[in-house]
Amino acid sequence: MSDVRIRAFGAYSPRLRIDAESFQEAWGHFEAAGVETKAVPEADEDALTMGVEAARRALAAADAGPDEVDYLSFATTTPPMAESDLTARLTSLLGVSSDATTMTMTGSTRAGAQALDAALDAGPWGDGVGLVVAADCPTGAPDSAVEHAAGAAGVAAVVGGGGPGVVTDRASHVEPFPGTRFRGAGSDETTELGVTSYDRQSFETAIRGAVDGLGPVGDVDAAAVQSPNGKLPYRVTGALGVDAERVAAADTVGTLGDTGAASALLGTAKAFDEGADRVLLAAYGSGAGANAMVLDGDVPTRCALDGDVDLTYPEYLRRRGEITADEPDGGGAYVSVPSWKRTIPQRHRLVAGRCPACDALNFPPEGACRECHARPDDYETVRLPGTGTVEGVTTIAQGGAPPEFVEQQSKSGPFVSAVVALDGPVGDETVSVPTQVLAPGESSVDIGDRTETVTRRIYRQEGVIRYGFKMRPVEIDG
Repeated sequence: MSDVRIRAFGAYSPRLRIDAESFQEAWGHFEAAGVETKAVPEADEDALTMGVEAARRALAAADAGPDEVDYLSFATTTPPMAESDLTARLTSLLGVSSDATTMTMTGSTRAGAQALDAALDAGPWGDGVGLVVAADCPTGAPDSAVEHAAGAAGVAAVVGGGGPGVVTDRASHVEPFPGTRFRGAGSDETTELGVTSYDRQSFETAIRGAVDGLGPVGDVDAAAVQSPNGKLPYRVTGALGVDAERVAAADTVGTLGDTGAASALLGTAKAFDEGADRVLLAAYGSGAGANAMVLDGDVPTRCALDGDVDLTYPEYLRRRGEITADEPDGGGAYVSVPSWKRTIPQRHRLVAGRCPACDALNFPPEGACRECHARPDDYETVRLPGTGTVEGVTTIAQGGAPPEFVEQQSKSGPFVSAVVALDGPVGDETVSVPTQVLAPGESSVDIGDRTETVTRRIYRQEGVIRYGFKMRPVEIDG
């Protein structure tokens, strides 16, 4: 087997939730067996931002910095852009070297397990580490089993030459079962034929083939199984050689919904987070194929999988973009892509500048110094820690948003705009910036509140999604 070991897992899900009863009331039925609630992305969240959140938690759990990452892979079936190298933005947002080896895997819900499998073959990397990120937020037609189950979450694993986790065995299996689940070219909605017996046969055949390729599995504390709904994983306990209790020990679909390419890795992270020492991972992708692995060890984790904001069904439809408005013709504060590119260090990594004449921090680091008004040829590059204090705050009510934020406001309602004094790297120095502050549910934001940065979608312009920092109260871990 590979010398690459598992150093840590991190996981993240959005704070928004909708329950099965809301779907039952809206449609008269609910087609996602075993799903009690599911996670819903906020208007400014997608697979990339959830992946960033999970990756930061995994790196913290591994006590590793982004500068140590020599290999990065990203797996999703719901890329925010159909054609765009997402790892370029992911490395920038995380602060990973632009020279790191990167890989994107998509097109199958087993892509997360495939990404981990590939990382095990790619390393080790000397003193460096590999970072495997999987995140997903599938959608289906409103009155479909896929949509009723569709959830959202991200998970990440830090791997390298040292660490407490060992993948003791792994195998894969493919066999043609077309039509069980698919998304056509140019469509955002995943669909399926809905032939129940055929779907179950595909699922069991692929998973059984992968598990049979392993050596003797022995006793496991949990079985993290691909979960398109809450019933199917329990249909394959015989193929896995485990009982239902072991499947339940890694269950995430009941509270988060179907998390696509993140599903099996997410269940693995949850199992280790709750004290498991030995986990069987079984990932499945329609078509059909499966990956199976056995992971041993006391693997550290940092997971944020709780939700505390309940949505009504109309609010859910707004977050999904079913009943929302787009940016008005003519746009708002137009910023060309080349101009945006020049500000990426500030928007992605909070790179400020120190004035060589007076030592004052400037954000962004350009033009005349805000303190001494000198115009230096170059500012000293300074990375801000990402925390700050609210200095001024207002709520942008419905209809009051700049045109580029109309889509966000249409989906999620009024938002908080604030001036935040970002902390400097030393002492009590600060530099003030305008930004949005996330306030879930009925939470309020007040002057003096401490905040921290989080990566979110800012807006879409010229067909290109712009990502950058927003702030959230430090007591909110989501």
